[in-house]
Amino acid sequence: MSSGSSNSKEKEKARVSRTSLILWHAHQNDAAAVRKLLQEDPSLVNATDYDNRTPLHVASLHGWIDVANCLLEFGADVNAQDRWKNTPLADAEGSKKSNVIELLKSKGGLSYGQTGSHFEPRAVPPPLPNKCDWEIDPSELDFSSSARIGKGSFGEILKAHWRGTPVAVKRILPSLSEDRMVIQDFRHEVNLLVKLRHPNIVQFLGAVTDRKPLMLITEYLRGGDLHQYLKDKGSLSPATAINFSMDIARGMAYLHNEPNVIIHRDLKPRNVLLVNSSADHLKVGDFGLSKLITVQSSHDVYKMTGETGSYRYMAPEVFKHRRYEKKVDVYSFAMILYEMLEGEPPFASYEPYDGAKHAAEGHRPPFRAKGYIPELQELTQQCWAADMNQRPHFIEILKRLEKIKENLPTDHHWHLFAS
Repeated sequence: MSSGSSNSKEKEKARVSRTSLILWHAHQNDAAAVRKLLQEDPSLVNATDYDNRTPLHVASLHGWIDVANCLLEFGADVNAQDRWKNTPLADAEGSKKSNVIELLKSKGGLSYGQTGSHFEPRAVPPPLPNKCDWEIDPSELDFSSSARIGKGSFGEILKAHWRGTPVAVKRILPSLSEDRMVIQDFRHEVNLLVKLRHPNIVQFLGAVTDRKPLMLITEYLRGGDLHQYLKDKGSLSPATAINFSMDIARGMAYLHNEPNVIIHRDLKPRNVLLVNSSADHLKVGDFGLSKLITVQSSHDVYKMTGETGSYRYMAPEVFKHRRYEKKVDVYSFAMILYEMLEGEPPFASYEPYDGAKHAAEGHRPPFRAKGYIPELQELTQQCWAADMNQRPHFIEILKRLEKIKENLPTDHHWHLFAS
């Protein structure tokens, strides 16, 4: 390799590292560190992550006035637009940060994107042109005995009936049905689910995309989610935890298959569903935050949105706004395995955000449960390694779980662990 191309690669690497740093310091409300970086390299003021979010977007969302002032002083683009066409002012308005809203307006900030999109009558095309085979007529959905089984900022998930079959319906709130960002996320999830076929992935059945409210219809799983199951049962025996883990790992190995890798980005007990009340089969669900990525090489790493997913199960590199790849899901898997064996969430005594911060500082929850046999401890530690390159792939995790399962003592020996 020529020294010229080697030097340019090194420069690019350093640039990526500084981009991560300024986004991280903006997120941490560290105005002094942001100023120092900008004094060294003023061009970082408009650095962007994978979703085109600038440091000013981050500061505006959190309401960090000193950081925002510093960025504007160094010439930050007050109307920079992220992947969803949001400006910093749209972010500040969305999170009701009045001090930053005033500052941005005084600097010529425009509210465009998430907030402004409500006023744009622009039609959004349906998720797929050949959608006739899965487009569902709303009149076929029977909500007469429906029950709400989930709720989010976008809307709600209801148990309903479709042609006599119980189904789960994700229904977008009418007030958000004109919001371009919400519609884009909805289309993204539909486009993703249409492609998925696996026994350990929640099955997509259809969607309502050409009239309001927008709805996404999947199979209904009677057993509820793993979060509630663990809340009711407490710690699981190693045999049960291994069986559950293998189901999750099978679904994830399918999603991570190259070249078209799907990174879940929000793997947690609430998004793992039990097929029935006997809990003999699990499926991975909720792909609202997933990313579909075409991998050019096995070493590809992507700069994606920091802080995507749920803090308690979030990989340190995501929390720190660093470059990351599919191994973020392996970290989340380790946290779920831990919760199944310990009977309590990782860092249970911390608030979720503080737990994620603690993990990003290098800490990991302690092993206390007697059922946490050494082989499972070793696997967990490798899956939550700080260096994502040290974490195994799900195919390897599956092989190791199968081996551990083969060597487990028979049921009548469980008093050794469970006492």
